[in-house]
Amino acid sequence: MSLNFDLPEEAVMIRDSVRDFAENVIRPKAKELDDQEKFSPEITKQMGELGLFGFCIPEELGGNGCKYLSYMVAVEELARVDGSQAATVAAHNSLGIGPIYFFGNDEQKQKYLPQLCTGEKLWGFGLTESEAGSDAGGTKTKAEKQNNDWIINGSKIFITNASSDACLGVTVQAITGSRADGKKEYTCFLVEQGTPGFEAKTMHEKMMWRASITSELFFENCRVPDANLLGKKGEGFHQMLDTLDRGRLSIAAMGLGCAQGAYELALKYAKERKQFGKPISTFQANAFKLADMATEIEAARYLLYRAAWLCDQGRNEYKKLSSMAKLYCSEVAHRCVDHAVQIHGGYGLMKEYDIERFYRDQRLLEIGEGTSEILRLVISRQIGCYEK
Repeated sequence: MSLNFDLPEEAVMIRDSVRDFAENVIRPKAKELDDQEKFSPEITKQMGELGLFGFCIPEELGGNGCKYLSYMVAVEELARVDGSQAATVAAHNSLGIGPIYFFGNDEQKQKYLPQLCTGEKLWGFGLTESEAGSDAGGTKTKAEKQNNDWIINGSKIFITNASSDACLGVTVQAITGSRADGKKEYTCFLVEQGTPGFEAKTMHEKMMWRASITSELFFENCRVPDANLLGKKGEGFHQMLDTLDRGRLSIAAMGLGCAQGAYELALKYAKERKQFGKPISTFQANAFKLADMATEIEAARYLLYRAAWLCDQGRNEYKKLSSMAKLYCSEVAHRCVDHAVQIHGGYGLMKEYDIERFYRDQRLLEIGEGTSEILRLVISRQIGCYEK
């Protein structure tokens, strides 16, 4: 059987429509929103109308029923123009909607998903805590059973979308006891916005993704009914890890889009900027930087697309490639934005030029959803470096 590296027609159509939207709607406003650290409900609503939420959710639940590969292409095209808008879409689809779709019961899916697939409502993913980042097992948030309710106490930090006015609720991991082996037992709960004892606060003065919402969550004797338990008691850690495996694909797509956008900005600038009577793109030092950028972007794209294809095929090896793609794409983005700023010279340090924003936005990609260091640990385990 021959290999086919052409994108499916569905992905091509989505790529073209999202690129047009990103260029004509997002790009003209990206700098202003970044400067003002302002989330745009208008753009979010328009992205919902374009079908960018509920990407991989079946149509009967309000989604588009698209493939993961198409979803990756859409996130890539958004990040090619603005990391903030890409973050809103990626976090909502992978981390917000994903756990409810994959682990929720029929009642929960019917209640929440149709609202979350339109872009009018958002959902957060409460895993990270002040002392539980790379060490997800360091979670201290607890939930105790009282009759038919659960009482949640604790906090979360760096949660995308969770304090937006449009946020419908959050998925929260909490300790609910101990397992037979003595380790902590984790369970996930669906906590709706407005629940007494639950408060979400927007974090300000970020370096990156300034037009997306990042939140702190606080739970003080927050009472949720047993019906809001996601899946079964004790399945929370597995649910979160599975969610992160898919979520890493979308962060990889953000890295790929960031790299592509930085490369295009650098190439355009290098062909227009003249020194010594020549475009600086003709100087070997710059030409080689651009050649390296183009080459690494192509390699990153095929790694990510293959990982997404494996996910669409239901093949478990996508988990290893999602870690590889997230690691590689985020670090390719790092090298590309670094080269692009260097090519821009002093202008690359000025907010007047988009590359300055790309340089800042990239930095989170090597930290969020698994630092580069943790991903190297994950991959080394997946390829058998450590005995089980």
